Amino acid sequence: MRSLKNTGAGVVNVPLKGLHVVRSNGRTYYYAWRGGPRIDAPFGAPEFHAAFAEAKSPTNDLDKKRLAAWITLYKASDEYEKIADSTKRLWAPWFDHIRDEFGKLSIRQFDRPRIRVDIKHWRAKWKDRPRAADTGKQVLSRVLSYAVSEGALSTNPCEGVPNLYESNRAEIIWTDDDLALLCKHASKEVAAAAKLASLTGLRYGDLFKLSWSHVGANAIEIKTGKSRGKRGAIVPIYDAIRELLKTIPRRSTVVLTNSKGKPWKGFSSSWNKEMKDAGLADRDLHFHDLRGTAATKFFIAGFSIREIAETLAWLEERVERLIDRYVKRDEIMLDRIRRLEKSRGSNG
Repeated sequence: MRSLKNTGAGVVNVPLKGLHVVRSNGRTYYYAWRGGPRIDAPFGAPEFHAAFAEAKSPTNDLDKKRLAAWITLYKASDEYEKIADSTKRLWAPWFDHIRDEFGKLSIRQFDRPRIRVDIKHWRAKWKDRPRAADTGKQVLSRVLSYAVSEGALSTNPCEGVPNLYESNRAEIIWTDDDLALLCKHASKEVAAAAKLASLTGLRYGDLFKLSWSHVGANAIEIKTGKSRGKRGAIVPIYDAIRELLKTIPRRSTVVLTNSKGKPWKGFSSSWNKEMKDAGLADRDLHFHDLRGTAATKFFIAGFSIREIAETLAWLEERVERLIDRYVKRDEIMLDRIRRLEKSRGSNG
């Protein structure tokens, strides 16, 4: 951390966290941060510190009566800081779209019911790309929600505006043939991840933090979900899981590792490549759909609602809806037909 030294000539002694220094052609240039604005005041002078402080605090002179100010305030908030970098990159152009459309409006106008119509009209610009349109509405909603939390608005007008994109993945599960095709082309590390997901039904994040210490004699037990609502997933170790675990070398404290024996980083890029190589890239099969495959297996095996809830760490009251979303009914019917026919055959 750089700081201004006190030389007795009126120079302030303060930390300059993030100050970026560039030396070129015998000259030295100072920037508020790497990629930030250049500070032209003489280094060491009080004016330099004032310019630095102003550049680091872009919210000081905002007109909070306008929505544009609340976009800047939200992006400077602790709430936004906690968002993943990948999400920030996805949202970045939408802040510009929102500023262009609504930035000059008074924040008070967003407390009027009529603004919902304007929001819907704005979103309709991207109606040919409904998922993108809904992302735009989501970003606007976050800004307005932040304004509500700071007392600038009484309600968030985005609430109650339905999404354009509807995704029903109830009929999208991996068949045995799909999985076999992927594993034929995939590396053994990617194949192991896919198989373990299809057998356990664990969440994506939990699979890659699953350690050998979570694997007991009869069950895999791991806390799952977000911090406020963590639940314990208890997956029985049946023969298929036991056999798979025997094939995975213990090269790390975590179960799933990359080809170098290290915990996975960049699994998504490897997954996408393997899906493409296997000819599955256009099938709309996602890694998280493997969870539905596991749910189908448990349901067909006769698990009760409570047992499925305990296994997949779902709330019991939500299990019915989640089963409707994930479990492929045709597979259940075919299984019941096979069992009926088997029963008739044994009686005949």
